[in-house]
Amino acid sequence: MAAASAEDTTATFRRVYETLKADLLRDTSVNFNEDAVQWLDGMLDYNVLGGKFNRGLAVIESYKLLKAGSEPSEEEVFLACILGWGIEWLQAYFLVLDDIMDNSRTRRGKPCWYRLPKVGLFAINDGLVLRSQISQIFKRYFYGKTYYVDLLDLFNEIEFKTTSGELLDLITTNEGREDLSKYTLEVYQRIVEYKTAYYSFYLPVACALLLSGWSLGDYVKVKHILVEMGVYFQIQDDYLDCFGDPEVMGKIGTDIEDFKCSWLFVQALERIDEKRKDILFENYGKSDAACVAKVKDLYKELNLESVFSEYETEIYEKMISDIDTQPNEALQAVLKSFLHKIYRRRK
Repeated sequence: MAAASAEDTTATFRRVYETLKADLLRDTSVNFNEDAVQWLDGMLDYNVLGGKFNRGLAVIESYKLLKAGSEPSEEEVFLACILGWGIEWLQAYFLVLDDIMDNSRTRRGKPCWYRLPKVGLFAINDGLVLRSQISQIFKRYFYGKTYYVDLLDLFNEIEFKTTSGELLDLITTNEGREDLSKYTLEVYQRIVEYKTAYYSFYLPVACALLLSGWSLGDYVKVKHILVEMGVYFQIQDDYLDCFGDPEVMGKIGTDIEDFKCSWLFVQALERIDEKRKDILFENYGKSDAACVAKVKDLYKELNLESVFSEYETEIYEKMISDIDTQPNEALQAVLKSFLHKIYRRRK
């Protein structure tokens, strides 16, 4: 029954996308010609769809848990779906522009949007269109709600933090190409917190809280827990990029070749001697299988697999303890649901 329920929720969520897209394509505030409508139609399907919808669906799941047993109405589920799609639209906006900055080739198993011959750098404007459409969607469905201004402020805050995290990442990577010693644990955590944790973990729950009539200002500790959870999630990603099974993950990690300021690299820097540091610096960031193998061998010599295992156990116990201090049982259920989905994940 649980699986069927999840499938039903996903199907409902997907139908709401079609409603929102139809709204945007016939938006009378802009006099689109047929060519523009066709472009938007294809652009939205290509960039907003194609992912797993984890962030968007998390809004619905969190909202249902916050209802603490009472079944939400169709209207409430519809509004939760819209907020979830707001996050998916935001994700699409980030990814379209991020792929251009990183000169990426593929995204979600197909060429990046800007790589299509008909698109090119038109994709920059498409990214901006995606972001502006969130405001149009929210104005249509939430204008007049008591939390409307808080909702807009929330998305503005998350956008600011995430794009600032991207800036920190870009600057750090450029500096790292000249001096790898600039990659530190403090720098790493700052990048991850702003670039990933806020929009991937805090934003879905914050949307559910607002829809439930709760004030975000009363749940600052919840924000801290979710951001910490997001950092943990990214550390897992970094670990799996190197030590995960490619067949389970569905991809081969490239953090070493891509010069990433990864958790494994900064942990290695804290433990390595000068001789092996030279080997690490000589081989990191090289698109050569032999160089990658040398870096991975160093990681194994430093026993970073055990370091990660100890960290994972400690952070899980800490977060469970922090969650249990929350006075609201429904909120505890939301936080534990997020944590249990990612604890000891292998892909």
